[in-house]
Amino acid sequence: MRCALALVAAGCAAAPAVPAARFANAPIVWVVDDRHDVAKLPSVYTDYQDLDGWDAEVEEPLVRALELPTPRRALGVNAVDEVPDSTWFTNRIGVRALTPDEIYNGPLVQPSPELFKPWTVREGKPGGGGLIVVDTRGERYLVKLDEEAFPELESATHVIVNRLLWACGYNVPEDQIVSFTLDDLVIAPGANQRERAGGASAPLTREALQQLLAHVARAPDGRIRALASRWLDGKPIGGPARTGVRAGDPNDRIPHELRRDLRGEYPILAWVSHVDVARGNFLDMWVSDPRDRHHHYVRHYEIDFGRSLGAMGAIRHDLSYGHHYELDYADVLRRFVLLGLAGHSYGETGPGLRGVAAGFTADELDPGAWHSDVPFTPFVAADRFDKAWGARIMSRFTRAQIRAAVDAAKLSDPRAARYLTDTLVARQRATLAYWFARVAPIDRVEITGERDATLCFDDLALTTAITAPGTTRYAFARFGRDGARLGPGTVAWATPGGTTCTTVPLAAGGDGYTIVEITTRRPGFSGKTYIHVARDPIAGAPRLVGIYRI
Repeated sequence: MRCALALVAAGCAAAPAVPAARFANAPIVWVVDDRHDVAKLPSVYTDYQDLDGWDAEVEEPLVRALELPTPRRALGVNAVDEVPDSTWFTNRIGVRALTPDEIYNGPLVQPSPELFKPWTVREGKPGGGGLIVVDTRGERYLVKLDEEAFPELESATHVIVNRLLWACGYNVPEDQIVSFTLDDLVIAPGANQRERAGGASAPLTREALQQLLAHVARAPDGRIRALASRWLDGKPIGGPARTGVRAGDPNDRIPHELRRDLRGEYPILAWVSHVDVARGNFLDMWVSDPRDRHHHYVRHYEIDFGRSLGAMGAIRHDLSYGHHYELDYADVLRRFVLLGLAGHSYGETGPGLRGVAAGFTADELDPGAWHSDVPFTPFVAADRFDKAWGARIMSRFTRAQIRAAVDAAKLSDPRAARYLTDTLVARQRATLAYWFARVAPIDRVEITGERDATLCFDDLALTTAITAPGTTRYAFARFGRDGARLGPGTVAWATPGGTTCTTVPLAAGGDGYTIVEITTRRPGFSGKTYIHVARDPIAGAPRLVGIYRI
């Protein structure tokens, strides 16, 4: 009986007042050193689309169902719950003030190949619809062509999403809109046209080139509008696996399903409806260090965005893309139970403008239920903290910056540019409202002061006007390193501008390690954020050492 009572007492013991997470009293890490020399070419992964689809849609879901994996928080995150710079990701928007012109140009470094004609055609793109060309500088480009039935659609979509992902921090190719005529092309000796990747090829003759270009979209002046994607530097080694790490790359140490930069991309890709999230749309390059050509490492790119912004559904005449997986077990079961009688409603179609996909609207987006075409394991493993991270990045885009990305697509109809801008802004706000109602969007935390600390932070729900002013208040409580409460708490209403400051007396003794609990409350929401502060052991001033969200 005494043992039983002891067990009951232990089970009823109060839970710790604050989470167990503690942080080193050290500067925040903002750059990961993952550029150590990879002297030998790592394992090369070949993209077999059918096999990749089998793995993503059949094998991995069954394995997950049988294993019942325990949810894990993401890795690749620094002490303040952000992703440091690496070969995968570079903090851009919000870290520095990106101008609309910078977003308009995005990753572009080289001048346009339009200035260096004629282009020598080396190969017809496998599957048709494009060319591999070399301009007079010797720069190689993949030139993608719009389908005749969908003028400007894929080229515009590709560039817009390219610019937005670049601004978010992802590595993307140098993609831009170009125009040309048949007279701007010269066929290289030995050039060929492949029917499909790895398939048989035939010589590319002038007649074959004319035939390839006979049924592509053209501008009113007869010129051919296209997307020119500069060939990436280095040696391609295929897209990264959805799980695990790449063999032969000692810098690739975090299993991909645990990477915050991959998991947290979910709301960003839902925003732009980039449903084609398959291995073939990622590409790793074994590159030489610009400072030492004998030093190599792997750089990770995302490519091929032409089926985003509703283009996949429009081209395939199926507006269900983004609403469920291509092979969706839950949807199959639902249809089976309902005997296939219940149909889907996927919202309104688009405005019927040149370069805009039918079905790309603001109303059709459900930020928490969006699906890529096939299951992407990092998304399956992602939690609300990963998705809130992606939403925080999205919140930094102004309308002018979004419009700059749209303008880079060089759409011929100004109404199309306005519509896409309006729709992207509306989808952005819907995404922020959804995820900011699930994790307190405390951001831009700053610690100043000499003896006591002054803590200031932004509430992104207020700075973005997602939440009405005058409805948010904060409860502040202080704890020591051991979790013991320090003095009484305080309560404050949020300031109208969304930036709130409070004084934080630090714990006595040692480095003054103090945990500040911020409870954010507004109608329908309550969330906690823990700010960890300590004195700099050299300067003695208080500084931020960590952020933990629950």
